[in-house]
Amino acid sequence: MNGAAFALPGWLGRARPGGDVALALGVVLLLAVLVVPLPALLLDAALAFSLTVSVLVLMVALFLKRPLDFTSFPQLLLLTTLLRLALNVATTRIILTHGHEGPQAAGHVVQAFGGFLMGGDVVVGVIVFGILLVVNFMVVTKGSGRIAEVAARFSLDAMPGKQMAIDADLSAGLIDEAEARKRRRELEEESAFHGAMDGAAKFVRGDAVAGLIVTGINLLGGFAIGLLRHGMPFADAASTFAALTVGDGLVSQIPALLVSIAAGIVVTKGSGEGTADQAIGRQLGGGWKPLALASGAAGVMALLPGMPLLPFLLLAGGSGAAAWFKREAERRQAEAPPPDAAAAPAAEPPASDALRMDLLRLELGYGLLSLAAGEAPRLTEQIKALRRSMAQEMGFLLPSLRIQDNLELPPDTYVLRVKEIEAARGQLKPPMHLAIDPAGGVPAMAGERTNEPTFGLPALWIAEALRDEALARGCTVVDAAGVLATHLTETVREHMPELLSFTETQKLLDELPREHQKLVADVIPSQMSVGGVQRVLQALLTERVSIRDLPTILEGVQEAVASGQRGMSGIMSVVRARLARQLSDAARGPNGYVPLITLSAEWEMAFAEALVGPPEERQLAMAPSRLGEFMDKVRDRFDAAAAAGEAPALVCSGGVRGHVRAIVERFRPATTVLAQAEIHPRARIRTVGSV
Repeated sequence: MNGAAFALPGWLGRARPGGDVALALGVVLLLAVLVVPLPALLLDAALAFSLTVSVLVLMVALFLKRPLDFTSFPQLLLLTTLLRLALNVATTRIILTHGHEGPQAAGHVVQAFGGFLMGGDVVVGVIVFGILLVVNFMVVTKGSGRIAEVAARFSLDAMPGKQMAIDADLSAGLIDEAEARKRRRELEEESAFHGAMDGAAKFVRGDAVAGLIVTGINLLGGFAIGLLRHGMPFADAASTFAALTVGDGLVSQIPALLVSIAAGIVVTKGSGEGTADQAIGRQLGGGWKPLALASGAAGVMALLPGMPLLPFLLLAGGSGAAAWFKREAERRQAEAPPPDAAAAPAAEPPASDALRMDLLRLELGYGLLSLAAGEAPRLTEQIKALRRSMAQEMGFLLPSLRIQDNLELPPDTYVLRVKEIEAARGQLKPPMHLAIDPAGGVPAMAGERTNEPTFGLPALWIAEALRDEALARGCTVVDAAGVLATHLTETVREHMPELLSFTETQKLLDELPREHQKLVADVIPSQMSVGGVQRVLQALLTERVSIRDLPTILEGVQEAVASGQRGMSGIMSVVRARLARQLSDAARGPNGYVPLITLSAEWEMAFAEALVGPPEERQLAMAPSRLGEFMDKVRDRFDAAAAAGEAPALVCSGGVRGHVRAIVERFRPATTVLAQAEIHPRARIRTVGSV
């Protein structure tokens, strides 16, 4: 006959230990104990069960790897507290009704605690009980309750940030939807657990207070009943009822203390991984120096007059031996040769690695490797500074730059690649310095003539010893790492729109402060997709407009879409008008005003008449000869302004601004082209010319 024939049918099978019916029956029995008297035999069994469950809870808490593995702990605290209170009521009833019969009237467990643990002395038992009560109530329970309260508050405050981090990882493709759901569920469980622990800690504290009150009731009530009802002598009543009362107090306070310690272990564990023994052993025995100092302190105390010699010597020897072994293990690990890479063949990288693309990569000839290595790698420090300054100036966090050697390059050559395509190239002569004459000529010094790689200016490579002389001549002197960092900066500025990917745009939106997330939710995706916002930001970066004020840009997008603008040119007009103060400030010259060159009415009409196509996507169809004439006039006016020490912006109407900019950027990419609505009303302006 197989084992299936012995399966219990229906609800009876769920009445086994661990089933839902068994749990319900247990809670009903606990409530019944509050009103139904228990015989001494059942009371012993129930007290033994309470002690065993308390030890089990403590052991589970000690071997926890993380607090969320014990999510039922708050419920257990409630049930164990209810169990002890029910047993307190039962023992109180039996002590007051049968206590005059002797110490065995309340069962063997209470008698054992009242006799053996008190050492046969009632006063000793009362003192021990009082100490246990103070330890439980004032130390363990109060501390664990405070920690649970703080943990619940911090968990609630940190929840929005953790949820945004999960969403950011999901948007960046670092995790999939299943992993995101798992993390969100764990986050909810963590918050609920800490909140439940905050409330459950009050059960433990209330249990300690109830134990004190019940003990006082038993003591006073027992004296009164023994003296007045049963006519017992005062000494007999005192010894009998005191022994029973203190024994009952100890048999309830010891399980309460065990559960309180378990609660303290759970709430103090925090987010650390591993069991308590692993964490304590790893952190206390992590280094040999603390062990050696502890050994020395124990040895000194062993030599003090009146101190017991043997315990301190044993402790000093044990901790000293542990420190020696730990130090030897660290020394052997430091002296061990690195593992032989040739001993085991390296695993072949997956084919998908070939699809990965470096957004930014710097390839160095072998003669330039010292710039990125050695004791003072100035290049890496300047790249870090570049990332910080780019984030502050343009609101765009530069992607990570990969630096690698390229043996196919000449030793003194470097190549900058953007998305695997060469974007810039130059030559360096470390440890020589590059001297540049601001007047545009070649410095009259000994050195190697060259052209500065970023702007193509004539320059001179000079020895490091001539640096002070070049500075005295008024030259700008830059070391090799500085030249490369300058070239990298300009290359990044030129290719910023390409570097702003969909993922980076999503990250910028996710990292906006909490008070702006409602704006993001209103705009995306109901009014514009993330890809549309990406195109708006790329258009701004193309003209080197900072996107740091992202909330204002989103407000401009929202306004443009609400007013019926659907084309990119219309949306950009509204967004740039919103950024008028920023654009005017960026175009302001050193004299405190914005120098302007205006577009004449003739050219305004010429551009307006040359626009063809639908209103949302109009194209410029102007004769090449006419375009050449316009470019010559713009070049002449701006050269004249530059000779006068001005760096003006070209101003035109909003309808033709984008097309004028598309022409001007071909021969003067750094020139600012503004629409009339993009000049802030309070900005100081000065017209220095007209086209």
